[in-house]
This record gives sequence, C-alpha cells and structure tokens, in this order.
Amino acid sequence: MQAGAPEVLAAPPASIDRVRWPRKEAETGDVGFWGRPRGSRLPVSGSLLVDALAGVVGFIVIFTIVGLVTLWPHGHLGRKGSLGPVHTLGAVAQRVERVPCALSVSHVCRVVRVKLLDGPQKGRTTTLTTIDTGGSLNVAAGDRIRVYKNAPPQGAPAGQHFDPYSFADFDRRNAMLWLTVGFAVLLIATGRFHGLRALVGLVASMLIVVEFVVPAILHGSSPLAVAIVGAFAVMLVMMPLSYGLGAKAIAAWLGTAISLLLAAGLASGFADLAHLSGAASDESVYLAASQSRLSLQGLLVAGMVIGALGVLVDLTVSQASTVIALRRVNPALSFRGLFRGALEVGHDHIAATVATLVFAYAGASLPVLLIFSVGETSFTDAVNGEAVADEIIAALVGSIGLIASMPITTALAALLAPRMTDRQLQAAEAAHVHAH
Repeated sequence: MQAGAPEVLAAPPASIDRVRWPRKEAETGDVGFWGRPRGSRLPVSGSLLVDALAGVVGFIVIFTIVGLVTLWPHGHLGRKGSLGPVHTLGAVAQRVERVPCALSVSHVCRVVRVKLLDGPQKGRTTTLTTIDTGGSLNVAAGDRIRVYKNAPPQGAPAGQHFDPYSFADFDRRNAMLWLTVGFAVLLIATGRFHGLRALVGLVASMLIVVEFVVPAILHGSSPLAVAIVGAFAVMLVMMPLSYGLGAKAIAAWLGTAISLLLAAGLASGFADLAHLSGAASDESVYLAASQSRLSLQGLLVAGMVIGALGVLVDLTVSQASTVIALRRVNPALSFRGLFRGALEVGHDHIAATVATLVFAYAGASLPVLLIFSVGETSFTDAVNGEAVADEIIAALVGSIGLIASMPITTALAALLAPRMTDRQLQAAEAAHVHAH
C-alpha cells in the first residue's frame, strides 16, 4: 500500500461504509448522510460542505419560523366606511321572461323567477330583474345563481314595489368542486402514495397563503416581507412532502431561496423605477378604499414573488434530480462533469419554463390588449399602460429568477452529489421519479 493512501476496512467493495484516512485532520465519510461518525463530533454528516449547506437551510427554517410568529395577524380586521361583505344565498332560476325596460342600452330586461335554496326563506319562490346583456352572462332557466337581499329604498312611498332580491353572480362552486375532485383522483391514481403526498403539500401551501399571507397583508404588514416569509414557508412544507429530504432537497431549497430573493429585489426595485402604483385593477381600487394602510405597490410586488414560486420549485427540483441521475449513471463524474451535463439538460427546461411563465402573464393581460386594439392605440402606448406594464415586469422578473436558479441549483447539487453513497443516490432518484 502506498504512503498516504486510505486504509480500507475489510468489506465487499459494493458495501463500503467508512473510509479511514491516516491523517488526523482529514474528514471521515459515512454512509448515513445525516449520521455522526464514531469518535468525531465535526463534521456531523462526514463532510464540512454538507454541514455548511445544511446549516444555511437551518438558518432559513429559523428565519421563516420567526417571520411567521412576528408577522402572524392578530385581532379582527377593521373595515372602512360602508364597504363590507355581501352575504349571498343560493337560488335556481325556474323561468325567464324578456320585458321592455329603461335600465339597459338595449331597453330589454329579464324578469327571472327563482327558487331560494338557502337562508330562512329556503324554498320560497320570488322574482328579480336583470339586464339583458347577451351571451353567457344572461341567466337562463335551470341556472344555479347567487342572490342577495335588497334593503327597502330610503324615502320610498309605502306600497311601492321593488324586487326583494337581486342577482349577485352565477354559482360556480359545483363546477370547481367536480374539477377539483377529478384533479385529486387523477393525481393519486398516477402518483399513488407520492401523489397523495404532493396533494397534501399543495393543500398545506394553499392554507399558508389563505391563513397567513392574505390576512397579514390586510392587517398592515409589509406585503414584500409577508410574501418572502410565506414563500419560504410554502417551500419548506411542500418540498419535503413531495420530494423527500436529503442532498437534493438541500440544493433545491437553497437554489429556490436565492432565486426568490433575487426576484423579490428586482420586483421591488423596478416597481419603483417604473412608477407602478398597483392601482391598475378594480380590485386594487376597492382595496385602497377599504384598507387605508395597505400599500398597493407592495401588494403588486408580493404577487410577483408568489407567482414565481411555483415554477422556481419545479425547475430547482428538476435540476437537482438531473445531477443525482448523472452521478448515479456515472460515479466517476466530478463537479465539473456533473455541472456541465446537468446544465445542458437545463437549457431545454429553462426555455420551456420561461415560455410557460411569460404566456401565463400574457394571457392575464390579453383583455387589456384587446381594449387598446379596439381603441387603435399604438403598441408602444399600449405596453406603457400600467395594466400591461405590470404583467410585463412580472414576467421578466420571474424569468430572470428562473434563469438564475438553474446554474445556482445545479452547482449546489453538483457539490453534494459526489458526497452521496450509491444507496442515497438511488433513494433520491426514486423519490424524484415517483413525485413526477
């Protein structure tokens, strides 16, 4: 045996669990990725690099927990003025008649006889009047709708007739429920147990958004801070449930976190630079009227951060899994070989993912573009309008975060993969296959 060579303990080559180096200061590799070598306190996992990266993940976890505790909304939400919730009741349209009226441009209204399905007057039949608009917005016999009770007009003479209920909207809950059931059944049927884990992670992520992000913003907390903490919480909950724990999760966590912070910084900076107010939609105007403490620009930036999270997680996990697969196929690949190989695969993935993100935002701004087209507005003036500029900046910010996440996550995974055993590589690759 040559001087300086490692002394291999007696065991079959395929099951080598520990390599002992003669030098006292050298590291000791262990099969247990999180295990502690005997007789040594540091490094805990057998690698100083793994310990350092795991420590960064631990810091992110602590930061997220502290952020959740600090920003968690307390107390009841106050409302300003007469704006408040409108309580609606379920009803079904039984008969529709077209009658002349002066309420609409077409001088045609629809008198709808409905049967109430909810509330203290459940089962009662009444009538309401809607404007004849043409198309799918018109109520037809058999439609399930939502109605709200009208208050008596102030100063109206006694005996004057008015509709006791008004049309609020169509009842779309059944359609969404059946679509959700179909999605869940298909996910579990194809992914089985891992599909169930992914579904639980998705539900938990939505609960974080609904129970923390939205109320915290409405209670006056910084929308950008809430979005970052909420996105980190979603990331830390969803990834272990969907993809498991280990080196792949470490690389994906850190890659997503760094890219998300980059996207948040760009979104905040360019929202100021482009003078985006966040008041380009009717919803924003309503929020400004009902919540005086709410920053509409901060809300816009928070939406950009949350919108980029989903595609970031998909890309970072896929890149980490690609590195794991390359290392498993060719254990002789070094950091440089793993990085280059995974980067070649990532080029195709990044192009498709960026296109997905851009077209999602383009679809959201399509009605606004059509309005500009009808008004014969020039292209430069159309894209300069805030309603379109919001979507363009959001798409570019998310795309830059995506592009940056690919080399970052690939490099982190390429650093960790050579420090994994065959058994760990096989488990990590299997988790990715089942999760997808």
